[in-house]
This record gives sequence, C-alpha cells and structure tokens, in this order.
Amino acid sequence: MALAATFALTAVTPAEGQTKKTSQTKTDKKDNKQKTYKTWTSWAAHLEPEFFTTAEAVRIGDNVLLYQQNTGGWPKNIDMARNMTDADKKKAEADKSIAKYSTIDNRATSTEIIYLSKLYNATGTEKYKDAVLRGMQYLFEAQYDNGGWPQFYPYNKKYHTHITYNDDAMINVMKIMRDASLGKAPFAFFPDSVKMKAKTALDKGISCILKTQYVQNGKPTVWCAQHDEKTLLPANARAFELASLSGQESDDIVLFLMSLSKPSPEVVNCIEAAVEWFRQNEIDGYKIENFKNSDGKKDWRLVKCTEGEVSKPLWARFYTLEDNRPFFCDRDGVMKFDVSEIGHERRTGYSWYNSEALKVFKKYEQWSKKYGKNKTEGN
Repeated sequence: MALAATFALTAVTPAEGQTKKTSQTKTDKKDNKQKTYKTWTSWAAHLEPEFFTTAEAVRIGDNVLLYQQNTGGWPKNIDMARNMTDADKKKAEADKSIAKYSTIDNRATSTEIIYLSKLYNATGTEKYKDAVLRGMQYLFEAQYDNGGWPQFYPYNKKYHTHITYNDDAMINVMKIMRDASLGKAPFAFFPDSVKMKAKTALDKGISCILKTQYVQNGKPTVWCAQHDEKTLLPANARAFELASLSGQESDDIVLFLMSLSKPSPEVVNCIEAAVEWFRQNEIDGYKIENFKNSDGKKDWRLVKCTEGEVSKPLWARFYTLEDNRPFFCDRDGVMKFDVSEIGHERRTGYSWYNSEALKVFKKYEQWSKKYGKNKTEGN
C-alpha cells in the first residue's frame, strides 16, 4: 500500500536561505571538484578489458599508485585519470603520510583496488598486485569488530567514525569482499589467505547489516545512512543529514543482500522486511517539476500529477524514525517537512527524492522465486 505524501506543496520562494556569494563560490568549487572525481569513478567502473592493455591504462595506473597512502588506502575526490604536473606529483607524495585522507567515501579505495586488479591481470606487473593487496589489508584493518566500516580510517573525528552506508561506502567495500572471497574476476589472483580474510570480513559485514536494520515499533524497516559504531543506532552526520530511515542508501543494501548465494533465514527475513517498507513508503501521484526562479536560477519543486498523468513512484532521501514521514534539512540542522522551506543551495545541491527502489522491486521478483520467505518456508 503506497504512502500518500504528507507534506505541503507550497511554492518555492527565491529569497529563502540564499547563501552569501563567497560561500556559494566555495560550494561551487567543491562541487566542480567532486564532478571531476565522479567522472573518474564512473568511467573506471565501465572500462573494457582491452583498455588495460594500453599505455594509457598504465599511465593512469601509475597515478593511482602515486596517490596510495601509507595506510594502504586512497584519498577521495581525486581525478586519477588526469595528466599530472610535477607539482601534482610532489603534493601526492607529500600527502601519503597524512593518514586522515584515507577513506572509502565517494567510491575511494574501492575504485582504485578494482582498477589496479584489472591492470595487473592485463600486464602481470607486480607493483600493481602489491598495491591491491595493501589496499585489501587497509580494508581489513578498517573494519570494526561489529562488522561495519567507518567512512574514514584511521581518522576518528566527528561523524567520520560512524558505520557508513551513505553513498554506498560500505556496500562498495562489501562487493569487493564478496567477489574476492569467491575468487571472482578481477580478484582471482588473490592468495588463498586474502580470500579467506575477505570471506570473514564479508560475514561480519552481513552481520552488521542485520544488526543495524532499524526496528520501528517492533517491526524491522530499513537503514540510516550512517549508524553509531558503538550503539549501532541511526546517527547524525553533516548538519543536513539527520538520523533517519534512508529511502536512498537502503536500496543498494537490499540489492547487495539479494546478490548473496544461499542467504540465511535471517538475511531472507531482512530482505522481506525492507522490501515491505519500500512498498509502504512509496510516494505515488507526484512528480519533480524543474523551473527557473525569479533570480533565473535552476530550481525544482514537488507537484501533484494531473488526472491521468503517469509518473514513477518516488521515495524521499530521509524519513523520520518514528513515523516514516519524509523530511528535509538545511545547513542549520533544523528538520523541515516541506522542501521549499530549505534554502536554494541545499535544495538544489542534494538528492532529496529518487526512484531507485524500483530496481529493488525488479530484482525481488526474481529473487523471491528462489529465496523468498514463502519459498524458504516450503523447503
């Protein structure tokens, strides 16, 4: 049963929450840096095997080696494919010892491990293999005893220590552990000892996912984007990222769980509960409408569909822990229930709605025929 939208649809006023020009300029520069890095991580994930036999692949691989930190991990928001100047190389060398840069955020470390693994398979060059194994050791060391991974390691300040599902950080790592434990490409060259460690890390990670699934009034639901590493409860991150149920990060957690062969009854129950939550909290009959405000800036609003109009169901980024109410937040950390009540910068600079749970439903159709609760109970 779909959830009706429970928030006001007031018009967006252009003056709301406008930031100072200097602040906006800093934000724009940061966003541009991330866009460049996201181009690298997205591009690297889809390279064909033939590419790794080229001189260009080796050039990029050497960049990746240069950025590997002494911890074995990598920093985030770096375009590894760019042509590096002497100054770039000097800075990368100097930054190797700054441990606080090592992270799994924004696909860092996981992207580099996969890239170098493919490059080693194509070239047989030992330095790439050595770097990959150092990267794996970094991930093993970063994992908490409870099975979770922090956003940064060993940096231990503020929300960076939380178990982090945000932007699929932990799930990206667990995909590597899953494939490495099975000896799947591109990790077939891993020593048996590393494959065994990957299996242990995978099992611990799955246990963490099960333990962090939020129970609301006695009923398992989904996950927060980050959980406290000690209590395992939903936790705040940045000012506009309050403890909540995530209608975005939770979908990739469920998709990952459905990728597991021979799931335990606990995993099956976890998936079933999460899929049911997505069904119950689907927002139907509304769509995103883009427009330009009176300042000529791009903006958007949520509007009700006209009679007979067909639109994809939506899910909010954040839902309240108590009653699954969609909410929004600005940099002041104040929860709002209408997206027009937050400033233009955060409204347009963050993903507040998505339709990614449709992928969950599609995958679930096939998964449930083989592993679903009714199927399991019948075995």
